[in-house]
Amino acid sequence: MSVETLFLEYSVDQLRQFTDRIEVCLAKLTEEQIWARGGEHENAVGNLVLHLAGNVRQWIVTALGENPVVRDRDAEFNARGGFTAPELTAKLRDTVEQAVHVIAGLDEARLTKMYEIQIYRVSGVEAVYHVVEHFAQHTGQIMFITKMLTGGDLGFFRHLSAGADSKQVP
Repeated sequence: MSVETLFLEYSVDQLRQFTDRIEVCLAKLTEEQIWARGGEHENAVGNLVLHLAGNVRQWIVTALGENPVVRDRDAEFNARGGFTAPELTAKLRDTVEQAVHVIAGLDEARLTKMYEIQIYRVSGVEAVYHVVEHFAQHTGQIMFITKMLTGGDLGFFRHLSAGADSKQVP
């Protein structure tokens, strides 16, 4: 297996895993909790989900996939509701699956090609890497907010506890 294939497959796996974790979080929150902010300079879980969908769409679906879509980044952060947990889940999952389709079709030429995305000039590799690490950061925030609002354990790392089935993969 080539390094290129390993990178692309792992990137797809990570995006899907993070999406699954966000879906679990959304299912544990009420609509009020999804849109709760501690202050004006903080984002609600709903804003973070909209932002992730917008980022993935702009960087992967639009730029690398050459599927022009207009993004209103400010609207992602300005929203104060308007989407339920199932709607947010569907929006994010649909966007990630579009990105997975694009990522799966990338070859060396497209991975090494230079793209203009937002104000950045990046290679295809850098674009995929950016999206995965950006997705990871916001997934961690969503998990933290969910734990804080619900007071519960999300169970994503139970398999690492003593006595747990060590064959389970996170």
